[in-house]
Amino acid sequence: MVAAAASVAAAASAVVTNYVTDVLPGWAQDPWVVWPVFVVSVAVAATLAVAGRRLDDSGGTGHGRLVPLERVLAGRMESLSVPSGDGPVRGRTDELAALRRMLKRPEERLAVLCGVGGVGKTTIAAALADIARAEGVPVFWVRWRGQAELAEQMARIALERGLTEERLEEARSGRAGLPDVVWEHLNRTGRWLVVLDNVDEPGAVGPGGEPVAGYRGWVRPGNRGLLLVTSRDGDTAMWGGRAELVRVKPLAPAAGGQVLVDAAPQAGTALEAERLALRLGGLPLALQAAGRYLAAPGSRYRSFTAYEEALDGHLATLLGAEDPGGADPEAARRLVRYTWELSLDQLDTNGVTLARPVLRLLSLLAAAPVPVSVLSPELVTAACGLPATPVSVETAVNGLHTYGLLDSPAPVNGTPALGQVVLHPLVREITALALRAETLDLDSWSRALTTRLAAVVDDAADAGRFGWNTSRLLAPHALAVTRLTRDTRTMGRILGRLSVSIRRAGHPEPAVCLGERALELLQSEQGNDHADVLRCRNSLANALHELGRYQAAADLHQQTLADRERTLGPDHPDTLGSRNNLAVALQDLGRYQEAADLHQQTLADRERTLCPDHPSTHTSRNNLSSVLQDLGRYQEAADLHRQTLADRERTLGPDHPDTHTSRNNLANTLRALGQHQEAADLHQQTLSDRERTLGPDHPDTHTSRNNLANTLHELGRHREAADLRRQTLADRERTLGPDHPDTLRSRNNLANTLRDLGRHQEAADLHRQTLTALGRTLGPDHPDTLGSRNNLANTLHVLGRHQEAADLHRQTLADRERTLGPDHPDTLGSRNNLAVVLQDLGQQPEAADLHRQTLADRERTLGPDHPGTRRSRDNLARLGTQAPTERTGRQRWGDFRSRRGADE
Repeated sequence: MVAAAASVAAAASAVVTNYVTDVLPGWAQDPWVVWPVFVVSVAVAATLAVAGRRLDDSGGTGHGRLVPLERVLAGRMESLSVPSGDGPVRGRTDELAALRRMLKRPEERLAVLCGVGGVGKTTIAAALADIARAEGVPVFWVRWRGQAELAEQMARIALERGLTEERLEEARSGRAGLPDVVWEHLNRTGRWLVVLDNVDEPGAVGPGGEPVAGYRGWVRPGNRGLLLVTSRDGDTAMWGGRAELVRVKPLAPAAGGQVLVDAAPQAGTALEAERLALRLGGLPLALQAAGRYLAAPGSRYRSFTAYEEALDGHLATLLGAEDPGGADPEAARRLVRYTWELSLDQLDTNGVTLARPVLRLLSLLAAAPVPVSVLSPELVTAACGLPATPVSVETAVNGLHTYGLLDSPAPVNGTPALGQVVLHPLVREITALALRAETLDLDSWSRALTTRLAAVVDDAADAGRFGWNTSRLLAPHALAVTRLTRDTRTMGRILGRLSVSIRRAGHPEPAVCLGERALELLQSEQGNDHADVLRCRNSLANALHELGRYQAAADLHQQTLADRERTLGPDHPDTLGSRNNLAVALQDLGRYQEAADLHQQTLADRERTLCPDHPSTHTSRNNLSSVLQDLGRYQEAADLHRQTLADRERTLGPDHPDTHTSRNNLANTLRALGQHQEAADLHQQTLSDRERTLGPDHPDTHTSRNNLANTLHELGRHREAADLRRQTLADRERTLGPDHPDTLRSRNNLANTLRDLGRHQEAADLHRQTLTALGRTLGPDHPDTLGSRNNLANTLHVLGRHQEAADLHRQTLADRERTLGPDHPDTLGSRNNLAVVLQDLGQQPEAADLHRQTLADRERTLGPDHPGTRRSRDNLARLGTQAPTERTGRQRWGDFRSRRGADE
């Protein structure tokens, strides 16, 4: 066709020449004929010339440049060489196994290794190439540098795989498209591997602007060999349905540490290398940079530990600030910071102009999952000054995710974390460095983040339990912004609200951390007597109480109560809330009578100043009921709990957490009264409701499971009780820690069940462990500590170690008489148990006296039909016979978690 165009051009030239001859053709003497013919000839020649050039470029189909045949033939025997590796490949067993399966059976698929820049995609591809060559599979490596070079390289591959020059010439002549010719031939030959490396702009590879997923260009699935593409773009839709995306993640610490040891074996131990690898986020490019540095003879830092410590102050020098020297992408890829800047440049080129500022904003937050809802258009605009809409922000987030600069958090129990994003820690740190280098004044960024956080935190707190998860996610980011902003008052308020939400969600330890920081910020701005400061101190005390630090909570509540009485007056609702909360703390310290007096006073004041149906009044009545139960006044406690449960169901509804607590507490009191089946039914209902509304891991759910197990134990269903107690103990150890009072209660209760199942030595060991921990955390005189000593003595008695048991029971009886009083049910239980052991030691007269005294006291305080009274009557009747006597254990450790004051 090019020749045809030349012929037409020559003909046109001849026509022009004829105009200067002496003799003109007859038709040429007519100007109305000559000029139209001339114009048409020139137009045809020009059109055919352009068409010929396009055919030279594309082989007639528009699918890629057809390079000169001589150029292809000249390079035909040159090697499309695989890059040499830097050593053994670590930690990529799963990725290589998946690619080897595809290499063996491509099945009309192609493979795409995708991930953030520097994660090691090329290294994995090179490792697969080595495996393929070892198996005798021909390997061809193509570095993406544009359509023209790709067309040349693919043509050379086809020629080396046996494509004839005649068939290639057909593409030149326009009878076939070059990509079609190459792929038809490759799919007829044996096994092969073609690696197309660094295709970070897949849209540029498609034919004539078509998407890659159409498979009409150079990227196509193979049926005999495998095409492996490496790319930062992990968009499934971009690559199409025949593409198997292998997403490359950072290396685990062990594998990353081995990379460092491979590079610098003299720099320290494997454990030190693992710590450095963890600090570098397992990013292979950063690991290689660190390894090269440590192996260089003139480096200042010579060990893994020294390098890790230096990162805190010299991250920019070590990893982030080298200039790649011009705009050479290949050079930039080898530098940690600039490999990500290339991705941001490409996103900007593609019209995603907010990708860079969104990533910069995220880098100022903590190294933790971020709710996407934080990234509002107003935040982006206020920070960087660029116009933003919900769509443009969403496009930026999706673009960053596609290029691997953002990721989704790992699923929890198989459930994906929707609506959250997370940055690789090194991407975050180095991006923050880049922002500080570009923006000397971060005030606009910090102000924007503070304003946005305040709004999001308020929304989450106002949503109640539906906002608990958001509050938990926001907590680390609020602390990060606190270190950035100058608005300490706003941040103090934000941290305080987060502390309350997170404590209600059942996470007391982070709630304490947030509360302490919030109190520090607010006191620095507002002094000690400001209402915000007192409210924050009260909330911190509540969190300490939930954490099991009862004395610290009592001290803060005492201080807050005094300050509120002085500044607000004795009848202010906040003052009454502090008095209620102090009473709760005293109750858990075992100071029952003091707590009862305060609860009685608070209930009377709330009924007078608020109303009988106010939620705070219900709380006071619930709390008074609970302490009456601790004092052994079970019937009074049951009557008040029934009244409070009815009032809460009527005013708050059956699914309110306070309603669940009233039902739980009534069940505990019924159990203490010996009405075990009714108690079990209420506990089962409460457990189901709490699992449904609060989730299986909330502390209140754990408490319901514990209490149901206690009641099943009383009903003689020991195996069921043991299973529930094991589950509760494991959950509490995991969520609260091994020394939390609730965890220790669960351990005590499990030991009781093991004893009743006949596993006496296991029970004794567990009781001894629990007694030691309770004495250390709550003190030797705490009711729970005395209960644990009682239970250990009971178990030693069963093991036949009667004298040890008697000594422990005497000590416990004396301590209970001193701290709880002679008529408390636990004191009567200790007297009963001591009598049982003395009977087995042959000390019948003393045992008889104790049994008679205990029976009389139980009939007087508990009534003639209480199970404890019947137990004492039976024990006295069996005295002097061979019939077994019964012990009294302490398993009445219930749930009083809603005894918080109304003021948070």
